[in-house]
Amino acid sequence: MRVLLSIKPEFAFKIFEGEKKFEFRKVIFKKLDVTTVVVYASSPVQKVIGEFEIDTILTSNPEDIWQKTKKLSGITEKYFYEYFGEREIAHAIKIKQVTKYSKPLSLKDDFNVSPPQSYMYLDIA
Repeated sequence: MRVLLSIKPEFAFKIFEGEKKFEFRKVIFKKLDVTTVVVYASSPVQKVIGEFEIDTILTSNPEDIWQKTKKLSGITEKYFYEYFGEREIAHAIKIKQVTKYSKPLSLKDDFNVSPPQSYMYLDIA
C-alpha cells in the first residue's frame, strides 16, 4: 500500500538529498500495510517529486523520538519541538530507499486528487 504525504519543499528536498532520514508526523496512518510514501512537495512547488520506502515507524513521546532521531532528522531541535507542541505522542517514519522522479508529477493530472492535509491512501500500484 502507498500513501501520499504533503511535505514542505525544504524538507522534501532534504529527503531526496539524503540529509533527512526521518519524516515526522503528528498523526500516522491507520492501515498497517503502508510500505511506500509518495512525496508531494507542498506550496510553492506543488508537485509530486518522488517516493520512498518505509524502513520502520517509531512512535513514542516527543523527547524519546528526538533522542532516537536527532542525528538524521534533517531539522533543528527547536523546529521539532515547535512542530509537536504539547503533544504526548510523536511519530517518526524512518526512510529506507528513496526514488526521485526524473520529471515531477501533478496531483491533478497524474493522480486525479487534491493535496491532502496530512496524508491520503493511493489505490495505484
